[in-house]
Amino acid sequence: MKFENVLAELDGFGRYQLRMILLVVIPRITLPFHFLLNNFIAVIPSHHCDISSLDDGGLFRNLSLSERLAISIPVQEDGTLRSCEMFAEPQYQLLSNSSNVADLAWPTVSCQTGWVYDNSTFKSTLATEWDLVCEKRRVNRATATIFFMGVMLGAAVFGYISDRFGRKNGLLVSYVTTTLFGLASAFSYNFPMFAVMRFFTGFGISGISIITIVLCIEWVDIKHRTAVGVLMSMDWSVSTALLPIVAYFVNDWRYLTATATSPLFLAMICWRWLPESARWLISNGKVNTAHFYLSNCAKVNGREQFMADIKPEVLSKVIVVQTQNRKYSCVDLVRTPRMRTRSLLIGTVWFGVACTYYGISLNVTGFGVNIYLTQFIYGAIEIPAKAFILYSLNRIGRRLSQTGTLVLTGLCIICSMLIPEANGVFRTAVGALGKMFAEAAFTTVFLYTTELYPTVLRQNGLGYCSFMARIGVSVSPLIMLAEEVWVPFPHTVFSLVAFSAALSAYFLPETQNVRLPETIEDVEQTRRRSISTPDGKSPT
Repeated sequence: MKFENVLAELDGFGRYQLRMILLVVIPRITLPFHFLLNNFIAVIPSHHCDISSLDDGGLFRNLSLSERLAISIPVQEDGTLRSCEMFAEPQYQLLSNSSNVADLAWPTVSCQTGWVYDNSTFKSTLATEWDLVCEKRRVNRATATIFFMGVMLGAAVFGYISDRFGRKNGLLVSYVTTTLFGLASAFSYNFPMFAVMRFFTGFGISGISIITIVLCIEWVDIKHRTAVGVLMSMDWSVSTALLPIVAYFVNDWRYLTATATSPLFLAMICWRWLPESARWLISNGKVNTAHFYLSNCAKVNGREQFMADIKPEVLSKVIVVQTQNRKYSCVDLVRTPRMRTRSLLIGTVWFGVACTYYGISLNVTGFGVNIYLTQFIYGAIEIPAKAFILYSLNRIGRRLSQTGTLVLTGLCIICSMLIPEANGVFRTAVGALGKMFAEAAFTTVFLYTTELYPTVLRQNGLGYCSFMARIGVSVSPLIMLAEEVWVPFPHTVFSLVAFSAALSAYFLPETQNVRLPETIEDVEQTRRRSISTPDGKSPT
């Protein structure tokens, strides 16, 4: 008897599993809040130089504000004021309507006493707090990269912690770390402190991202894995659509950062009711504790009679561990041939999925539509993506779904590049469509990865994959900076990355209706373990 048989007998998608999913939804609300927070806290509003240094008294003070600006700041080709330059001294000649005067080039200097910002949309952002504009504009953009570098490191660390000390313990460490540094970010008194706090916030929240999905997948039976994988990603989409609504009412970056962290207080209270992964417990020889959690599951799901006949020593035989008391690490991901091939291919897929997804998500201001509306559309469009990918995963499997969604994402990025900027609505529509396919690809890769790696390395594998993804996310803002050199360059790179990831996904094995591998030998010795019974029980 395999562990899949035990789960099927306990009702692998009963009230116990649903309660667990609802408990992990609470901390998962914070994921899109923090991952996409930069779209709102790092916005650079319209601004111009503070012209108080040009106040020479007399005539200057008697002029209206518009007249003062006209003689103090040069204008751009579209007639708007320049953001980073001002005249060296007031040019009263510009008050004349003479075209000859207007065409003269007056000496300019960089802003001398700071900037004046348009606070009509955002009360406060990082840019307005610490003047991260003009020559410091790249520093402002780098805040997203700093955060995702923390996520990248956290993925590797929490992958190891979860496989070494358990899913539940790793999750608690993640809750506490994210809460402490998330709140510290909101109270930062200078940008270097904020950057460090955001790095460690990303480090902590990475554990929530990778551990919750594995914990839930390991508690459900085969026939419900697809549904649970898609259902687990629904909280991301709903929260992504909720974020702009929250940001609209909480338009100060400090309060918004604290608000994004607040659900974790409730998550820490609810943590005690979360179960440990019975798969992980059995794989690590803790059969008595596993029997305790399985008995609780049987009680809640109304299958107590089945567990009454199962003794702890029986559970030690449902999952065979390769070597007693052996501790696994990331090195085991590449130690054997098939594991090495899987890791290389799925790591490439994760890099491509994350790079293109955030290449679209972090560019909400680049489509000519209100930032709140664009972010809401980007979140709402992900909901029908779930229905699409659920149908696709059940009909054509994981491999072709992963490949197809990445190809469609790349095509949408190319199409958006070809649409003129004047057609902002059409660019937003195509961008939203690309976001839908990118989210479908992300939903698939989480489920696909948990099915590709064995139980003894599943969390390490997902940690490694998340590490690769965060490399992709970290470079996304930097790729977008290249539009200053050549406007189509970022779109070109993102589309090529999507196509490369699609090619890698095509060479991965199919895992639909296949028993989860428990050991490295399961991966190395068996290409495919088919399931023939409709209730998800293994025939072996």
